[in-house]
Amino acid sequence: MKRFFAHPLKLSGMFILIFGLNLAPVLSAHSQPSSIADTLSETIDLEQAIQIALANNTQMKRSLLSVRDADQQILGAWSNVMPDIAASANYTRNLEVPVNFIPAIIFDQNADPDELIPVAFGTDNNWMGGFTVSQTIFNGQAFVGISSSELVKAAQAEGMRATAQGIVTQTRITYYQALVTKERLRLIEAQISRIRKSLEDTRKLAEQGFVDEYALLQLEVQLSNLEPQLTSTRYDVKEAKQELLDVMGLPVQLSIDVKGDLSSFNIQSQQANNEENEAIKSIDRQTPLVLETDSVALKKAMDLRGDLRVLDLQKQLQGKQLDAQRSSYLPTVFAQYGLNWTASQPGTPVFFGDESNRARSQTLTVGVQLPIFQGLSRNVAIQRAKIQIKDTELQQYQAKQTANKEIFTAQQNVREALEISEGLQKALKQAERGYERAKIRFQNGVGSQQELNDAELQLRQAEINYAQMVSGYLSAKAQYDQATGQVPFVGKDIQEIKENIELK
Repeated sequence: MKRFFAHPLKLSGMFILIFGLNLAPVLSAHSQPSSIADTLSETIDLEQAIQIALANNTQMKRSLLSVRDADQQILGAWSNVMPDIAASANYTRNLEVPVNFIPAIIFDQNADPDELIPVAFGTDNNWMGGFTVSQTIFNGQAFVGISSSELVKAAQAEGMRATAQGIVTQTRITYYQALVTKERLRLIEAQISRIRKSLEDTRKLAEQGFVDEYALLQLEVQLSNLEPQLTSTRYDVKEAKQELLDVMGLPVQLSIDVKGDLSSFNIQSQQANNEENEAIKSIDRQTPLVLETDSVALKKAMDLRGDLRVLDLQKQLQGKQLDAQRSSYLPTVFAQYGLNWTASQPGTPVFFGDESNRARSQTLTVGVQLPIFQGLSRNVAIQRAKIQIKDTELQQYQAKQTANKEIFTAQQNVREALEISEGLQKALKQAERGYERAKIRFQNGVGSQQELNDAELQLRQAEINYAQMVSGYLSAKAQYDQATGQVPFVGKDIQEIKENIELK
């Protein structure tokens, strides 16, 4: 389904819409990174980030070039069995007609047998031209090369699909990391805001004699400890967004914001709780979460994962290479047709002379070449091809083991997040109620500052725990999708992805 764009021109328009950039700032960002200021601050959602990464990431562009190169290899393979047509023409001017010495006895039987006389052979002007057509009738290696080139293209296409699956997963995880650092920043800002409000209320109580200065000092120390954390977290947020921009293939100097609210995201719900999380929930639910048995999930991964399918195609390709090496023992059959004109004339040259001094000839040659002995090179090539096939089989086994481990680990992480989510939600609500009660008790003079501080710390910890759980679940789900080969926006047909990649 067409999501945001179906043509590179639309993609360019999208970049302009999102970032408000023209070509000059982008070039400037690459050439003068130290002098670039933040251009704009625009908010993007997860789906936009994925689509931009698929269209603009350097790895995706290189994968597209590999697919195009495979197309050219197919044409090159076919060229080996196509006719070879050549034309030639040359002109020779004898500035001095060549002279040869022949026995004089040829012309005079009474001459001395050892006597030689000079005889000029040739004419002033000599012309030669014609056409040659060569056609391979049978060449085992050439015919195997044609079928091999098709496998090369299929392997490159699967490689591109594997790259796309990795880029989508990397974008998702990086996006979630940006969200969780943004959430940490929000929580620290909220805590500082609460402490400042509490500090203001405590000052009023101190002025009325209800609390001593030690309570004020505790809050001031707490505020002083949080302010450096606030600065550090702001840099963490900036770094996380730069990581996302890098995955998207955009200059890291751009200033963007990410859309989403982890504190209100319910991983158990089928629908988003608010508009902020709609894109995240939509992508999370785009691929089903079915915690199947390992054997079922692995079988699905073997069918859908690009990296595993590439290895299968590589094994088939190496089988073709083995066939090509074996075919070197077979004869090569070819045919050649030649059509030539020659002309010779004295005096002033006239292009190819006239009918009286011009002649035409035709030849047809059919040949067979059978290699009998070429040292040990052919046998060595066959044995090496067999070794490569065996090596690929071992790679397939190892890749299968790795995929099984990735599936198992992702399943474990998803299960863990699902099991603890309800408890963390409950803990968060309890911490919110506890803080409100401690605040009321302190304001009424029946609670201590230490109680309020403890409640504040528990609330912040509960909020951070919940946000990290949501981020952990979303990242684990992204890894599960990649491990099973069910990655959003990446199907078996990569044509739409190819059309949307921008190559400049």
